[in-house]
Amino acid sequence: MATAAAPSTAATTEKKKPVFVKVDSLKPGTHGHNLTVKVVQSNTVKATGGANRGGRSSASLNPRGPARLAECLVGDDTGSILFTARNEQVDMMKPDATVILRNAKIDMFKGSMRLAVDKWGRVEVAEPADFGVNEENNLSLVEYELVNVEE
Repeated sequence: MATAAAPSTAATTEKKKPVFVKVDSLKPGTHGHNLTVKVVQSNTVKATGGANRGGRSSASLNPRGPARLAECLVGDDTGSILFTARNEQVDMMKPDATVILRNAKIDMFKGSMRLAVDKWGRVEVAEPADFGVNEENNLSLVEYELVNVEE
Protein backbone atom coordinates (compact mmCIF):
# COMPACT_ATOMS: atom_id res chain seq x y z
CA MET A 1 0.00 0.00 0.00
CA ALA A 2 2.84 2.41 0.82
CA THR A 3 4.51 1.86 -2.57
CA ALA A 4 1.42 3.12 -4.42
CA ALA A 5 1.62 6.50 -2.64
CA ALA A 6 5.32 7.04 -3.44
CA PRO A 7 4.96 8.29 -7.06
CA SER A 8 2.45 11.01 -6.09
CA THR A 9 4.73 12.44 -3.36
CA ALA A 10 7.66 12.64 -5.78
CA ALA A 11 5.66 14.95 -8.05
CA THR A 12 4.68 17.30 -5.21
CA THR A 13 8.24 17.80 -3.89
CA GLU A 14 9.39 19.40 -7.16
CA LYS A 15 10.22 23.04 -6.41
CA LYS A 16 8.91 25.95 -8.45
CA LYS A 17 11.33 28.48 -9.91
CA PRO A 18 11.20 31.73 -7.93
CA VAL A 19 9.46 34.58 -9.72
CA PHE A 20 11.26 37.88 -9.19
CA VAL A 21 9.19 41.06 -9.14
CA LYS A 22 10.05 44.76 -9.40
CA VAL A 23 9.59 47.21 -6.53
CA ASP A 24 6.86 49.20 -8.32
CA SER A 25 4.57 46.13 -8.40
CA LEU A 26 4.41 45.80 -4.58
CA LYS A 27 0.99 46.34 -2.99
CA PRO A 28 -0.19 46.62 0.66
CA GLY A 29 -0.95 43.35 2.45
CA THR A 30 0.89 41.10 0.00
CA HIS A 31 3.58 38.51 0.68
CA GLY A 32 5.79 35.94 -1.01
CA HIS A 33 7.81 38.46 -3.03
CA ASN A 34 11.28 37.73 -4.42
CA LEU A 35 13.29 40.84 -5.26
CA THR A 36 16.81 41.82 -6.22
CA VAL A 37 17.45 45.28 -4.77
CA LYS A 38 20.28 47.68 -4.02
CA VAL A 39 20.70 49.25 -0.60
CA VAL A 40 20.69 53.06 -0.80
CA GLN A 41 21.05 53.79 2.91
CA SER A 42 20.76 52.00 6.25
CA ASN A 43 19.84 53.62 9.57
CA THR A 44 19.92 51.68 12.83
CA VAL A 45 16.65 52.39 14.62
CA LYS A 46 17.06 50.80 18.04
CA ALA A 47 18.18 47.79 19.99
CA THR A 48 15.14 46.53 21.89
CA GLY A 49 15.07 44.31 24.96
CA GLY A 50 17.68 46.23 26.95
CA ALA A 51 15.30 47.59 29.59
CA ASN A 52 14.52 45.69 32.76
CA ARG A 53 10.75 45.20 32.65
CA GLY A 54 8.54 43.58 35.27
CA GLY A 55 11.40 42.62 37.55
CA ARG A 56 12.91 40.20 35.02
CA SER A 57 16.15 40.79 33.22
CA SER A 58 15.94 40.88 29.45
CA ALA A 59 18.83 38.38 29.22
CA SER A 60 16.59 35.60 30.51
CA LEU A 61 13.88 36.48 27.98
CA ASN A 62 16.19 36.74 24.96
CA PRO A 63 19.48 34.83 25.32
CA ARG A 64 20.82 36.24 22.02
CA GLY A 65 20.90 39.77 23.38
CA PRO A 66 18.82 42.78 22.35
CA ALA A 67 17.00 42.68 19.03
CA ARG A 68 18.57 44.99 16.46
CA LEU A 69 16.45 46.97 14.01
CA ALA A 70 17.43 49.07 11.01
CA GLU A 71 15.41 50.95 8.41
CA CYS A 72 17.02 50.63 5.00
CA LEU A 73 16.03 52.35 1.79
CA VAL A 74 16.27 49.69 -0.92
CA GLY A 75 15.17 49.69 -4.53
CA ASP A 76 15.65 48.84 -8.17
CA ASP A 77 15.26 50.71 -11.45
CA THR A 78 11.45 50.96 -11.00
CA GLY A 79 11.24 52.36 -7.46
CA SER A 80 12.35 52.27 -3.85
CA ILE A 81 10.86 51.24 -0.50
CA LEU A 82 11.87 51.11 3.15
CA PHE A 83 13.03 47.67 4.29
CA THR A 84 12.93 46.76 7.98
CA ALA A 85 16.05 44.72 8.74
CA ARG A 86 16.16 42.66 11.93
CA ASN A 87 19.12 41.15 13.83
CA GLU A 88 21.49 39.37 11.38
CA GLN A 89 19.84 41.12 8.42
CA VAL A 90 21.20 44.47 9.69
CA ASP A 91 24.80 43.38 8.98
CA MET A 92 24.00 42.60 5.33
CA MET A 93 22.33 45.94 4.57
CA LYS A 94 25.39 48.03 3.71
CA PRO A 95 24.96 51.01 1.34
CA ASP A 96 25.57 50.05 -2.33
CA ALA A 97 25.23 46.33 -1.56
CA THR A 98 23.04 44.25 -3.87
CA VAL A 99 20.71 41.99 -1.90
CA ILE A 100 18.27 39.23 -2.84
CA LEU A 101 15.12 39.20 -0.69
CA ARG A 102 13.23 35.90 -0.78
CA ASN A 103 9.66 35.47 0.47
CA ALA A 104 9.43 39.13 1.50
CA LYS A 105 6.17 40.63 2.73
CA ILE A 106 4.63 44.08 2.93
CA ASP A 107 3.98 45.36 6.45
CA MET A 108 2.00 48.52 7.07
CA PHE A 109 3.52 51.03 9.51
CA LYS A 110 1.71 54.30 10.25
CA GLY A 111 -0.19 54.05 6.97
CA SER A 112 2.82 53.42 4.72
CA MET A 113 4.32 50.27 3.21
CA ARG A 114 7.46 48.64 4.58
CA LEU A 115 9.19 45.61 3.14
CA ALA A 116 10.23 42.88 5.60
CA VAL A 117 11.61 39.35 5.59
CA ASP A 118 10.56 37.19 8.55
CA LYS A 119 11.77 33.74 9.63
CA TRP A 120 10.10 32.14 6.58
CA GLY A 121 12.13 34.22 4.15
CA ARG A 122 15.77 34.81 3.38
CA VAL A 123 18.12 37.75 2.84
CA GLU A 124 21.31 37.07 0.90
CA VAL A 125 24.04 39.29 -0.47
CA ALA A 126 24.40 38.97 -4.25
CA GLU A 127 26.84 40.01 -6.96
CA PRO A 128 26.70 43.78 -7.60
CA ALA A 129 23.84 44.60 -9.99
CA ASP A 130 24.17 47.04 -12.86
CA PHE A 131 21.02 49.12 -12.30
CA GLY A 132 20.46 52.45 -10.60
CA VAL A 133 17.87 52.88 -7.88
CA ASN A 134 14.85 55.03 -8.80
CA GLU A 135 14.48 57.09 -5.61
CA GLU A 136 11.84 59.32 -7.22
CA ASN A 137 9.25 56.53 -6.92
CA ASN A 138 9.47 55.82 -3.16
CA LEU A 139 6.54 53.55 -2.27
CA SER A 140 7.02 54.19 1.46
CA LEU A 141 6.08 57.84 0.97
CA VAL A 142 2.60 56.89 -0.28
CA GLU A 143 0.14 57.00 2.62
CA TYR A 144 -2.67 54.46 2.67
CA GLU A 145 -5.89 54.61 4.65
CA LEU A 146 -7.89 51.57 5.72
CA VAL A 147 -11.47 51.95 4.53
CA ASN A 148 -14.19 49.60 5.77
CA VAL A 149 -16.76 48.88 3.09
CA GLU A 150 -20.22 48.01 4.34
CA GLU A 151 -22.47 45.79 2.24
